[in-house]
Amino acid sequence: MKAPFSSMQAPNYGSFFTFGLITIWYSSNIGVILLNKYLLSSYGFKYPIFLTLCHMMACSLLSYVAVAWLKVAPIQHLKSQKQFFKISALGIIFCLSVVGGNVSLKYLPVSFNQAVGATTPFFTAVFAYLMTLKREGWLTYVTLVPVVTGVIIASGGEPSFHLFGFIMCISATAARALKTVLQGILLSSDGEKLNSMNLLMYMAPVAAIFLLPAALIMEKDVVGITIALARQDVEFLWYLMFNSSLAYFVNLTNFLVTKHTSALTLQVLGNAKGAVAVVVSILIFRNPVSVTGMAGYTLTVIGVILYNEAKRQSK
Repeated sequence: MKAPFSSMQAPNYGSFFTFGLITIWYSSNIGVILLNKYLLSSYGFKYPIFLTLCHMMACSLLSYVAVAWLKVAPIQHLKSQKQFFKISALGIIFCLSVVGGNVSLKYLPVSFNQAVGATTPFFTAVFAYLMTLKREGWLTYVTLVPVVTGVIIASGGEPSFHLFGFIMCISATAARALKTVLQGILLSSDGEKLNSMNLLMYMAPVAAIFLLPAALIMEKDVVGITIALARQDVEFLWYLMFNSSLAYFVNLTNFLVTKHTSALTLQVLGNAKGAVAVVVSILIFRNPVSVTGMAGYTLTVIGVILYNEAKRQSK
């Protein structure tokens, strides 16, 4: 009689671990967005390309440590020059999407940035059709209508709307979708497929090499300004280092959450994450919001949820 009682009382460490993992995933995702916004807007560090370069350098170093030393994921070696060029192309698109997102945060509130970013499924469906002629079920395309309509409504009702920021945010969202589709095409064979940790380990250095001359040319004396700021305010240096490390932990925790939960759970958590980021950013930055803007964002989120459900049922 004691055995069942003992088993009932035994703590479920697996559930605690998963809950902790999801909490860290949420915190790192939302934290890096909020810190990017703080540095680029509130603090006045107006160098999004250099900030992205710091992110890529941190991802290069930490992903190598995680894969090669800590064995977070089994290391996968590149097998050909052709595979390297494919990964390099993905790395450049990846860094362009991050730069675009960071640039948009200079001009747009996080709430509107997240609303535009929620249209990723729309661009993914468009690129998948244009590049692979892959057609989804009619119901999947119908669910994209509220996704796009919601952003149009949110744009019209956004008090802090900025055209250039909006263009950069849309471009970043499209680039993110393009990378997803291209990754499926370029690394489709079993011999070339890489898990997300290894892919990041190879993409991040390519992105850093690409961003270094861009930052030095387009953001004049950014290195000197950064050093001067670090000397004036040590907290700035800690913010920059923590923000860069957090950018890596977004990828690491996303990999671990994907590994320890189901695809459906990940979809649900992903949908909720954007909404949580919006609420937290409004509470912290106190940016004005309108009923129309929030209604548009809500419609977009509903569309994304319906889209994910339609995709799941079509499989």
